[in-house]
Amino acid sequence: MNPREPADARAFIMGHTLLAHSLLVPEIALHLATEITPVWQASEAWLAQNDIEPPFWAFAWPGGQLLARHILDNPALVAGRRVLDFAAGCGIAAIACARAGAASVEAAEIDPLAVAAIALNADANGVDVTATGADLVGADACWDLILCGDVCYENPMTQHILPWLRRCARTAEVWIADPGRAYLPRDGLDILLTRDIPTTMELEDRTVRRTTLYRVRPS
Repeated sequence: MNPREPADARAFIMGHTLLAHSLLVPEIALHLATEITPVWQASEAWLAQNDIEPPFWAFAWPGGQLLARHILDNPALVAGRRVLDFAAGCGIAAIACARAGAASVEAAEIDPLAVAAIALNADANGVDVTATGADLVGADACWDLILCGDVCYENPMTQHILPWLRRCARTAEVWIADPGRAYLPRDGLDILLTRDIPTTMELEDRTVRRTTLYRVRPS
């Protein structure tokens, strides 16, 4: 068990989610919340006890779905490579990389519940993913490919991670999949593809999110 993972994290996840599949990536099974309100309220109770973040890990967000779909459709892009799924959420992109033949896959989340969820999801799909709670921002890039799904939803987060990702892009390929969040930078990104991703009105303000996959240019 990860040292930052609460002892009953897996029981909490199993008790508040069901094993399900996103519409865009039906090949991958994930422990997902069927409704946003109950898991959010339950996590708020945990927040007071264990310093737990909101349960972003309990949903397959558009950015992660686009990354996973692109990887499964084009496995040669990751085969034999060392991959980091940064701010991995439920780990859908990391699992896709493992299925596509990556040499190694690391999924990073500072939320210990997310770390536990990623490990459970990897087990459910029979793949090897190293889930870590380490804060990797500022670390030297020891990966060939860094994936970031839907990470520009808040300005402090964007300002914190983008300089590091641009430095990493000097030696690694860095992708960001973004569904039109307000704080996505307007320069230093090259479009790789765009696709409409089905979502729900509970998670978003529409039932489809046009989501774009970008390659980050090095600083």
